[in-house]
Amino acid sequence: MSVGGVKAIVHIFVESNSIEKVAKQVSKLDEVLDVYEVTGEFDLILLVQTSDIRGFREFLKNKILSVQGVKSAVTSIVLYTHKKGGEETGE
Repeated sequence: MSVGGVKAIVHIFVESNSIEKVAKQVSKLDEVLDVYEVTGEFDLILLVQTSDIRGFREFLKNKILSVQGVKSAVTSIVLYTHKKGGEETGE
């Protein structure tokens, strides 16, 4: 992650029968690094990166929450990465 960048995990709850459609739409967004369909309370988990917190806010409001089929999103900002891709990191 570049200095000043924001990496976040976004949990998305999707309307019934919309998971595939929403996954395809969010996968096209430049800020989205990874998209996972999961079991549990939420339907999709995204790993995203933006240039700063203001950019993350705009991304969430204008791109994620405006996707048809997205019911809600819960976000977690990544503070530090201890391990990535099976390797310990210092990010």
